[in-house]
Amino acid sequence: MAAYDSNNIFAKILRGEIPCDKLFENEHALAFSDINPQAPAHALVIPKGSYVDAADFAAGATAAEVAGLFAAVGATVAKLGLAEGGWRLIANCGSNAHQEVPHLHFHIVGGRDLGAMLPK
Repeated sequence: MAAYDSNNIFAKILRGEIPCDKLFENEHALAFSDINPQAPAHALVIPKGSYVDAADFAAGATAAEVAGLFAAVGATVAKLGLAEGGWRLIANCGSNAHQEVPHLHFHIVGGRDLGAMLPK
């Protein structure tokens, strides 16, 4: 696994160097609108800790960080009004999954029928 790059865009957002459309924040996570939405509702939820991907987070996060991150997911889904119609939670990890930013992030997408997850 690559070392964490503290100059990635999400690290800059967490430091306040780049603005975001904040949807939710707690001690351990931040949720904000995606700048290139792929669905009517598209948000990103990121941990405030320096984690490259889900494996890095699983190996090093505290119980409080895990709870905080998933509390942010739940609060963001509620804020976006997606609970009733359904939504998708996606974490791309590594180059084969096309992870674009080397900071763990979950995409929350919904607001329409999203179709099959992968082509057959």
